[in-house]
Amino acid sequence: MITVTRVIRRAWQIYVAYVFLFMVYLVEVGYFGQKFGGMQQIRAFNVEIFLEHPAEVLFRGLILMFKPVNMDVLPLYIVLILASPIMLFGLLHSRNLTLLASFMVYFAARHFGWNFPSYPGGGWFFNPLAWQLLYVSGAWFAVGGAQDTMLFIRSRALLVLGTAYLVFALVMTMAGRFSEFGEMFPSWLVSMFNPNDKTNLALYRYLHFLVVAFFVVRFLPRDWPGLQLRIFRPAILCGQQSLETFCAGIFLAFAAHIVMVEVSEAIWMQIILAVVGIVIMTLIAWYRHWSNMVDKLPKPASKTHSV
Repeated sequence: MITVTRVIRRAWQIYVAYVFLFMVYLVEVGYFGQKFGGMQQIRAFNVEIFLEHPAEVLFRGLILMFKPVNMDVLPLYIVLILASPIMLFGLLHSRNLTLLASFMVYFAARHFGWNFPSYPGGGWFFNPLAWQLLYVSGAWFAVGGAQDTMLFIRSRALLVLGTAYLVFALVMTMAGRFSEFGEMFPSWLVSMFNPNDKTNLALYRYLHFLVVAFFVVRFLPRDWPGLQLRIFRPAILCGQQSLETFCAGIFLAFAAHIVMVEVSEAIWMQIILAVVGIVIMTLIAWYRHWSNMVDKLPKPASKTHSV
């Protein structure tokens, strides 16, 4: 019961953050888009309909049906967290059967086109019925699946096959990005992986994640001293304060886009914007970490004065 209440509390925290981010983001894109980029920039971030039907868009946004560009992750996370109690119950009682059920939902969603409805039409960019497979798989490994597969993770077969798969994935990605390079391969092969199906979590995306995760477990011990190096501290802080970092990143992404449109899209500008964005998000994460530490400090006892 305690776990369920904490899950609901976390989902509520993310929902509140989403609503705040949603409101401010609409204003940011609508105002600065009209001021600097015109309607073209507003259309690019899927905010044009807000200017035409503000009340309807706000309502649809509150029930997670309308999502501007870059704001698709938090609604997905909210849905998956709310489903966590049922998922954990299944994993703790029969983790393999629960994982099998997750695969069945995944394949059914892809086959029948199941998805959550979106406004003004279509479905969610990140289909929860497909992406739940990645979420359940991570939980499956955490509750004992990692120990069950450790022999395979340490095997030479995975090393060879996994490396070959990652190389193949790199080649297909480059073939889809650079037409001259893609012409070196059969068109039917390149078209199987390009465009990349992100909405319904293409199976090769899922396999790619598994291979990378297995390699990390195999070659990077949990107690590796290098993880304590100061160079990794910003990444650790941002990971610990992931919600605040993500929300800040949404605002910074649009601001960087406006700068590149109005000033320059040169590589030097992209590098500067990337560095500035990382520094700002790290400072926000550091402040939140420091603030949490201060809140946990014992309060000084009140002094009583005798008359």
